This record gives sequence, C-alpha cells and structure tokens, in this order.
Amino acid sequence: MLGLPRGSEWIIILIIVILLFGPGRIGKIAGEIGRSIKSFREGLSSDEEAAGKNEGEENK
Repeated sequence: MLGLPRGSEWIIILIIVILLFGPGRIGKIAGEIGRSIKSFREGLSSDEEAAGKNEGEENK
C-alpha cells in the first residue's frame, strides 16, 4: 500500500531536494513562503476587522 513516507524515505527526499535546489535557494524559498503566510494572515485579520466595523455600524 502507498502511504506517507517513513523516516528513511524522508531523508532520501531531503537529499534529492538539496541536490536539485541547493541549500541557499531552499533558504530563500522558505523565507518567501513565510512572508506569504504572514501577509495572508494579515489580510485575513484586516478583513475580519472591516467586517466587524460594518456589523457595528448596522446595529447603531
């Protein structure tokens, strides 16, 4: 059966990824992903704040 990779399989996958992209590029990609997630969360919170303000104005 196919399933999620186990311990030794993850190590092989990690080695292949490092060989393909190199350690420097992996760091850049991880940083970009982190910034994207942070921006997405900030966008969600600003949308929730705007929705909360609109609901408050309707109740007045």
